Amino acid sequence: MTTATDACKKGDAAIGEAIYTTALFSLLHALILTVFSYPTHWPWLLQCTLSVSCLEYSVELWVPGADLALYTGDGAENYLITEAAANMGLRVCRQQGISSEVILKPSKISEEELLDVISKLSNDSSVSGLLVQLPLPEHINERAICNAVVPEKDVDGFHIVNIGRLCLDQWSIIPATAAAVWEIIKRTGIETFGKNVVVAGRSKNVGMPISMLLHTDGRHERPGGDATVTITHRYTPKDLLKSHTQLADIIIVAAGIPKLITSDMIKEGATVIDVGINHIEDPVTGKTIIVGDVDFEGVKEKAGFITPVPGGVGPMTVAMLLKNTLLAAKKLVY
Repeated sequence: MTTATDACKKGDAAIGEAIYTTALFSLLHALILTVFSYPTHWPWLLQCTLSVSCLEYSVELWVPGADLALYTGDGAENYLITEAAANMGLRVCRQQGISSEVILKPSKISEEELLDVISKLSNDSSVSGLLVQLPLPEHINERAICNAVVPEKDVDGFHIVNIGRLCLDQWSIIPATAAAVWEIIKRTGIETFGKNVVVAGRSKNVGMPISMLLHTDGRHERPGGDATVTITHRYTPKDLLKSHTQLADIIIVAAGIPKLITSDMIKEGATVIDVGINHIEDPVTGKTIIVGDVDFEGVKEKAGFITPVPGGVGPMTVAMLLKNTLLAAKKLVY
């Protein structure tokens, strides 16, 4: 069993170097950092970025336009959390000569006001990419907001046009978490052709796009994984879920349920990719800790490959947001 963390520490070329350096920066000429969704992973990500000595040189003389992240907060406490994450990301941006800006808005902002802000940014030629941090306050229509960001600047990949093109196997800006899972699979050399895959979770931002990437035809414009994919969800009975996962070559878990997948639910040598981010209380210390949807300690003894939480899919998601920003800034999709 190999974890992404172990591979990175051991310098395994196929997993560690490929995932956490090549995937981050081999395509980069100039990037605009757009997201700070996983602040707990930044120290590790920073360590990996600094290992690429040629990064600053690769920025060349191309000056990127501004890229903006919009946040809505629920009071001072959440603003402090958001600002801390944002400042950490901005610090990395400055180190690499990358332009980025964070716009904070109060949670009481009206949908019309938020749409107006997005419209102005979407029409600003100096802005290369834009994302709105989800989830939004309940009084705001999330789909309307996602569709307000023009597709060519939609670095989250949530616009209906980008989702539609993804479903049609066309080139598009792919939702970053789904792209992260796909990138991990490809760069570890895990075979998907004809394999049995279970995706636990059907969200439109994660589970659905991951499933689309894995089951679609590898000969199409946007090549897929040619896998046989089963999607499960919150209403799938646990015994039925277990019957599927025990046969799966690859299990991708994005259900938001701590320790949903246990060692008795997987076969020997299966690949397990944990997308879950759950905050729970440590029974020993009483402190809040982050865990995934997989019982990591138990499952790692049987899995061929497994990603940890934190430190697995999260850093790669950030990398894919960087990639999406590059695609938007250099107009490589639209």
